Amino acid sequence: MNSDIQATNAPILVTGATGYIGGRLVPRLLEMGYRVRCLVRDPSRLQGRPWQGQVEIVAGDVLQPDSLAQAMAGVRVAYYLVHSLGGGTDFHERDMNAARNFGAAARAAGIERLIFLGGLAEASPGLSEHLRSRQQSGDALREAGVPVTEFRAGVIVGSGSLSFEMIRYLAERVPVMICPRWVFTRTQPIGIREVLEYLTAALSVPESAGRIIEIGGSEVVTYGEMMTQYAEVRGLKRWMIQVPVLTPRLSSYWVNLVTPIPAVIARPLIEGLRNENVVHDPVARDLFPNVAPVSYRVSVARALAKLEARDVETAWSDALSTSQGDVPPLTLTVQEGMVLERRQRIVPATPAALHAVFSGIGGKRGWFYMTWAWEIRGFVDKLIGGVGLRRGRRDPDALRVGEALDFWRVEAVEDQRLLRLRAEMRVPGKAWLQFQVTPREDGQTLLSQTAFFAPKGLFGWLYWYGLYPLHGLIFSGLIDQIARRAVGLKRL
Repeated sequence: MNSDIQATNAPILVTGATGYIGGRLVPRLLEMGYRVRCLVRDPSRLQGRPWQGQVEIVAGDVLQPDSLAQAMAGVRVAYYLVHSLGGGTDFHERDMNAARNFGAAARAAGIERLIFLGGLAEASPGLSEHLRSRQQSGDALREAGVPVTEFRAGVIVGSGSLSFEMIRYLAERVPVMICPRWVFTRTQPIGIREVLEYLTAALSVPESAGRIIEIGGSEVVTYGEMMTQYAEVRGLKRWMIQVPVLTPRLSSYWVNLVTPIPAVIARPLIEGLRNENVVHDPVARDLFPNVAPVSYRVSVARALAKLEARDVETAWSDALSTSQGDVPPLTLTVQEGMVLERRQRIVPATPAALHAVFSGIGGKRGWFYMTWAWEIRGFVDKLIGGVGLRRGRRDPDALRVGEALDFWRVEAVEDQRLLRLRAEMRVPGKAWLQFQVTPREDGQTLLSQTAFFAPKGLFGWLYWYGLYPLHGLIFSGLIDQIARRAVGLKRL
């Protein structure tokens, strides 16, 4: 079917393009030569995606049937990657309504096939509401009579995946874990790379239409083993103590405390962890022989290697609006296991002036604000065997990729746009400092200053939050000084 779709230039419809799976599926489909159309409630949420200009974007809501016809016009295959887990306690009802609406609209539009990613678990009276909702969503899609290819996956291993991120944060932050029984439930985690291979390969395997296909990695492990293996890959030591009772509610409060996942999402997720997520039907091997699932440890290593080697700016770019009201002066979030602290200012200066100022930082000029604090940090770094602050810089004005700047290394330079520095001082983790400028329609410039920190283990988190008040003072003063100096350059 894939060559047929490409020959007719029929668009493939993707729902959930702003989410974890959909956001990775879209560029893969584009690379394969497909024409892609995205159905989103708010098109502005796709701003900043590198592929935004290569897709058709249609505003619509699966909970509003009248909004779906335009998105489905001329479509032969649609991906349904929508769920309402974060939408409140009525997520099951919302999931059912949304799936029925989408299936009925697909039938009316003449769509030939739907591809859906659901949850892996054996149907039983004890199935959690979350997993039951995922499986019943597949049933609701099928009600209209359009053939559905339903993949069922358990834990998806990849930076940013909800289930994996919960495991990841717990393993990073908690050296000794009091473990309820769900920690010893068996599961068959699958890498995000293989999930995307299955989703795209379905286009060229018509035999997968009308089938429920269980997918998983190459091995079965427990959630406890997932945490200990993750810790081993990270070089961390972790201990687990089993206890007979720890309810999903109590567990969700604990997850809420030590991870960025809110309790309202953590609770239904944890309730689902008591159900085994293991592949029983091997049909995926027969239908998709070219997809080779890997072990959990390999998937973890892939995810961590991507974090270490990735372009931080690309990984953490957010949509930037040109309206004053949408530019918060400070944003502190935790994403994909990394702390992101972004400060922004709208400056009446050119991008060139701002770039000249922050490219001249360090060395004999110092760090513009509380330079004495930077010097103390450099002295301490020297005492503990680090590089210290005295390396200075090669040139007082120009920077090039790969050179040293005090206790930083220049990782990226883009003229009149971006400077990114990677920390080489001793820290319990990895850190970057990035400056970026974005011209605005009103002639001013948006200056963004972002500190990234990927903590290693519990001490890494304690280090970040322990120094956060001082960092907040220093980084706030730094961006203000850059803005003032750039305005001064403009006036000269």
